[in-house]
Amino acid sequence: MSARGPADGPADGPAGAASPAAVDARLAAGRLLLWALAGVLALRQAAAVLRTPSGPWPLGSPSIPYDPYAPHALFIPHALHDPDRFPGTPFAALVLKPFLGLAPPPSLGVLWTCASLLTVAAVGLVAARGLPDPVPRRTALLAAPALVGLMMVSLPVREAAASGRSALLVLPALPALPVLLVLLALFRVPADRPAGFLVGLAAALQPALLLFAPLLWRTGRRPAAGAAAATFAAATALSWAALPRDSWAYWAHHLAGSGLGGAPDALANQSVHGALLRLGLSGPGEVVLYAALAAAIVWAGLRRAVRYARDGQVLLAAAVTGCVAVAVAPTGWRHQLLWVLLAVAGRVGARAADRRVWPVAVVLATTLPSAVLLPNMAALAPVRDNVLLLAALAAACAVPFLPRSSPYWRAPVPTEYGRPAAARWSRIPLLPFWRRVLTRPNLLLELLLIRVGYSVYSHIRAAAPASRSVAEDNGGQIHAVERALGIDIEHAVNHAVVATPWLEGFFNFYYTSFHFVVPLSILGVLYWRRPGDYRWARASLGLATVLALAGFWLYPLAPPRLMPGMGFVDTVHGPQDLANPQYGAMTAISNQYAAMPSLHFGWSLWCGIVVVVLAPRAWQKLLGALHPLITVCAIVATANHWVLDAVGGAAVVGAGFGLVHVLSGPRRLRVRLPAQGAPPGGGGAEPAAGAGARAAARP
Repeated sequence: MSARGPADGPADGPAGAASPAAVDARLAAGRLLLWALAGVLALRQAAAVLRTPSGPWPLGSPSIPYDPYAPHALFIPHALHDPDRFPGTPFAALVLKPFLGLAPPPSLGVLWTCASLLTVAAVGLVAARGLPDPVPRRTALLAAPALVGLMMVSLPVREAAASGRSALLVLPALPALPVLLVLLALFRVPADRPAGFLVGLAAALQPALLLFAPLLWRTGRRPAAGAAAATFAAATALSWAALPRDSWAYWAHHLAGSGLGGAPDALANQSVHGALLRLGLSGPGEVVLYAALAAAIVWAGLRRAVRYARDGQVLLAAAVTGCVAVAVAPTGWRHQLLWVLLAVAGRVGARAADRRVWPVAVVLATTLPSAVLLPNMAALAPVRDNVLLLAALAAACAVPFLPRSSPYWRAPVPTEYGRPAAARWSRIPLLPFWRRVLTRPNLLLELLLIRVGYSVYSHIRAAAPASRSVAEDNGGQIHAVERALGIDIEHAVNHAVVATPWLEGFFNFYYTSFHFVVPLSILGVLYWRRPGDYRWARASLGLATVLALAGFWLYPLAPPRLMPGMGFVDTVHGPQDLANPQYGAMTAISNQYAAMPSLHFGWSLWCGIVVVVLAPRAWQKLLGALHPLITVCAIVATANHWVLDAVGGAAVVGAGFGLVHVLSGPRRLRVRLPAQGAPPGGGGAEPAAGAGARAAARP
């Protein structure tokens, strides 16, 4: 949609279609860019690993002979999750121990880190080749670099960096290595017994992956299932013979590793067992409940996995089985949850607008900390503490992935787009991916993106430069400009309000209560009643907020209440000791020098504009206009902002609305309804777009 003339439609017909050579060139450039990004992320991860202070080597020092019969020979200091114990299986110790003596510790650290990242990249390459046919050409070309890049920034790969160099040398490879072995067995090894051998090795490293043997059995690969079980049994027997005490400790004393690598109720244990322990359950009752839930999850998950495998979606079947394995194991550490990311292979939803909800939810859950996804509220703690587990359970048991026989598999219900009216800036092309959607967006996706967007905004705002001297100097500049303009009213207004207790209480309440409530309420009403206008309003608010971040970084500013020697009274936060750089509790949770522009006023102005433009009644428009007026009085009266801060807030809001106009056209969309009595779609007229289109076109 690059044309802006009044009679021109979207450039997605034959006349506007790009040539095959141009499409190939764009795909090649996109693929190269994605591979470059994946490489940069891999280098960043390697640098994070190698910058981590080194500690004692896992499984003992390479220069000291290893005695398997010495007490606690396996459980040595500086493992991944616990300072006392190695969390892997005894077979993993047997496999890893010889490699630790191949090179000096510094060189071994570099080699092992590179091998770990190459293993992660190999998982992405093999998984991309496992997408079910028919695969669109664009997906086939871009899937591998995109998946590798996502894995490099995922929590399972980044998790190891928090535990020190010694843990990284063992465990970045172990989460990816079993996944790689299973994927090779399913997609790259045609013979059954070699494939079963690889699955058995993976299960020897992570015992819960033995659940792939029933999957192979149920899908007709019985020799592979038998070979997997035999390989697992042989590897376990070998580790029992070589490390009898450690094997007993792992399989019996610590209940298959549940007491290793950290407390079972720690947040890192994203399994059903760990979730029940975090909920306060313990003892025989917890064991019985855990066993019942695990049996139900295995039954439901394996049935789904078999169905998807028979449907030709083998990668999805592998991801579902892996999610089941991690969820029902006594310990499913976060670094073992790469399976959740692979579940993006499944397609969900009949509508094209809903098709992206599941991939976005999976990517957010596997790449962002749970504190970013959900606010720190006690009622949400059970969900926030188990985000990865809930994602694994959803993939294993709940998400209705489409079968390939579904008519919506390749052709979902298309999204309805409105055509923008002619704009004044006819020479500025619209962005083709920013077409205005008429239908109501998916609620889950909206809530996720709003929460993540605000969390990212809060982190960037808090990380903005906060030099006290620079902020106070800028505060002096603002005050001097206001005096020159004759608008330095902050001190007089602040002291007049302090002298009137009821007015002080009103402005304090207004300042602290309506900043979030009013914008969220307006967005909620628009989402339900005016979906076309909701997207216009939401985009303008988001762009205004992003622009405000630039102001916080480029111009740190002390608000009046933090300017020494000016005599302002902080009516909201109480008296501040300006000789101390820490100004009370607010300093720890917010950047006190992110005052220019004022988003308190900016967001209220956005609310006023939206209400005045869209509200159907005069009294509603009046309330909308009063909100920014009262807000600007509140921010000045409480000494939280200068008058010019409000001017800055108005500027970014105006820029936000302007950018939306440039990117997607005017708010009122042109929707041509069929002529009365004409058959639907006849006569060259566009079909009616429904209530959403009429709402979007309404002035």
